[in-house]
Amino acid sequence: MNYSSSDDARWLQKHSDASLRRLLPRIEERYRARTDPAEWAAYVDRLKTYFPRLFKRLHGLYGQHYDFFYHLESILASATEMWLERPAELKALDAMRELDPHWYQSNRMVGAMCYVDLFAGDLERLRGRIPYLTELGISYLHLMPVFKVPQGDNDGGYAVSSYRGIEPRLGEMEDLRELATELRHHGISLVLDFVYNHTSDEHEWAQQALRGDEEYQDYYRMFPDRSMPDAFERSMGEIFPEDHPGAFTYRNRIKRWVWTTFNTFQWDLNYENPVVFNRMLEEMLFLANQGVEILRLDAVAFLWKRLGTDCQNLPEAHWIIQAFNALVSIAAPAMVFKSEAIVHPDEVSKYISPEECPLSYNPQLMALLWDALATRDVRLLHYAMERRFAIPEGCAWVNYVRCHDDIGWAFCDRDVAAVGFDPRAHRDFLTRFYTNRFEGSFARGAPFQENPATGDARVSGTCASLCGLEKALEEDDANEQDLAVRRILLLHGVIITIGGIPLIYLGDEIGMLNDYSYDEDPGKVGDSRWLHRSTFDWERAEQRRNTSTTVGRIYQGILRLIQLRQQNDAFRRTETEIVNTGNRHVFGFFRNHEQHSLFVLANFSEREQRLEARYLRMMGMRKSMVDLFAGRTIIAAQELVLEPYQLMVLSRLH
Repeated sequence: MNYSSSDDARWLQKHSDASLRRLLPRIEERYRARTDPAEWAAYVDRLKTYFPRLFKRLHGLYGQHYDFFYHLESILASATEMWLERPAELKALDAMRELDPHWYQSNRMVGAMCYVDLFAGDLERLRGRIPYLTELGISYLHLMPVFKVPQGDNDGGYAVSSYRGIEPRLGEMEDLRELATELRHHGISLVLDFVYNHTSDEHEWAQQALRGDEEYQDYYRMFPDRSMPDAFERSMGEIFPEDHPGAFTYRNRIKRWVWTTFNTFQWDLNYENPVVFNRMLEEMLFLANQGVEILRLDAVAFLWKRLGTDCQNLPEAHWIIQAFNALVSIAAPAMVFKSEAIVHPDEVSKYISPEECPLSYNPQLMALLWDALATRDVRLLHYAMERRFAIPEGCAWVNYVRCHDDIGWAFCDRDVAAVGFDPRAHRDFLTRFYTNRFEGSFARGAPFQENPATGDARVSGTCASLCGLEKALEEDDANEQDLAVRRILLLHGVIITIGGIPLIYLGDEIGMLNDYSYDEDPGKVGDSRWLHRSTFDWERAEQRRNTSTTVGRIYQGILRLIQLRQQNDAFRRTETEIVNTGNRHVFGFFRNHEQHSLFVLANFSEREQRLEARYLRMMGMRKSMVDLFAGRTIIAAQELVLEPYQLMVLSRLH
């Protein structure tokens, strides 16, 4: 159905209204007596508000099913049941967030991410580390997957065996619920992954399918022979060609080819089955009821499959998320979605909207920051951000220097060509630069998933090692150590000031280096991402208050940037204006909020850079300015001089 036409829109509105008139009395009859009348009235108001959007998307996905209205009622019943089970404190949070629906755009939002075991040991002991988080100014904590997974290879926790069971070595669900509550009481929102493209083959649904239960086999995509897998693969690329060629795995026990996009033990769910949608809704709302405030939607691009396509970023993938969004807005409005779409930048932006994912990772900015650091040239960074940084009102980027995964060169080839580089050669240069294969490089990293046929690869490594600190310490070079610290602060300075939520991988704020011991662990050998997933060094963290140490310089610098962000109204729900500084080594942007305006400059070169004062005044800056980061008044009569790798946050003196 073409929902853009006026006739179809009228048809949709008519049937949406009729469906709600028929279904609402049935829902009220089953559930209304189980709650307070005022609470029920508020719930029904939200149901009426979001039902048209929900109906549109569910009808687009499942309207061809003869029993569509049965499934629609079942989905509404599941949402209502989960809302009734929602704790009172979280319902109070729902009410607060409805009054401030864009709470995540606050300048108070600063994110951190970690593995529970590597940072604190387990969930209970993580509660004891909350003071460290509050000291740093963290208000958003993303815990890497905590759910039950298979022993051995489990894709770093992304092969989920139970969405309601915690990995035993980390604790129990009660521990997670108590942690979420304590974090919330300290002003920190809990963020968890929702791995909903696939389950592990040890999930109960998969086990039932392996026992021959046809109902559960329909939860996944299975084929009796290679004819359909071959047909699909003719138009699809491979995700992990080293470990898992193709997208299907044969299971002899059931004599079926199972769709496994990522790894042989991760079975893709079949969202063409409305029962799967409903079951995953229940898992999602269960997590909301534990106190999860932001849900990172994993691998959003792969949810829907269609023959003759690459089975990525199809319209139905968006409809699934939009339907989930509407249901969460009804049953748990305090929770919002964050998309993880490591795809072409033009596709990333399509997942970002208040009705889909209000938050999104910004993989393009991450890649371009490393690009500018290697080339000392900000033209590509400026060109891409000028065209692609703006997103819909009510939404926010999650900006990061690095994450738990590898660094991929997720920028647009057209952008690369537009600034005069050959896209393939440029990616090859960046990979060589950050894996110590380029003469004169300061970086120490390792390739990940290198394709010997094409030379394509991604890069692993901690922020400090990729910024040159590891090399500088090995060579006992004080000047290079200073430059490495400046690079670390420069990168974090940009993500903290540019707009959106900055996200710090815990350990980077104390300059942790690569850990090469992972290759001695049979469960990690060969996966270079464990190079930057080492145990948090609490002894190293003890140096964080001593600014005569490298650790202290990094930590106190990042802390000062965070405080600058949180204490300045220019970083509130603002617009970011990317500007041309007239110097190919200096990236610049304005942050504007009402009468507040700041000009941020970032020198991506190890040499001093100069900007003409005349050019600055053309952009509205005055001869006298104050650098809020350095705490210095600057008189730029003729020119403004930036030190190597310096970040300036300039405010006009009135």
